[in-house]
Amino acid sequence: MTKSELIARIAERNPHLFQRDVERIVSTIFDQISVALANGDRVELRGFGAFSVKHRDSRVGRNPRTGEAVNVSKKTVPYFKTGKQLRDLLNAPQAAEATPSTDPSPSMPPSSAL
Repeated sequence: MTKSELIARIAERNPHLFQRDVERIVSTIFDQISVALANGDRVELRGFGAFSVKHRDSRVGRNPRTGEAVNVSKKTVPYFKTGKQLRDLLNAPQAAEATPSTDPSPSMPPSSAL
């Protein structure tokens, strides 16, 4: 989903809001998350996840094409850790797929054919 698709979906579900207002709200939320991360703060959205900043030390890497050693400078990178509710939501369909099906698999012969 893109930002514009998110805005359109929120505007559909909230017909009392103008699309330009929804766009301003979504942009403000993303901007505030970005500002907080730039300040080194952590942003937690309960049930969804937490955004934080991780620091990576400088290291010696390798150029994959030539194998030559390359110095990689230290960096600060954004990090997202999913919340429990989101993890459970994402893993729920997999639990249903993991249960055995009553239909035999097409690659397996029926038990009467054995």
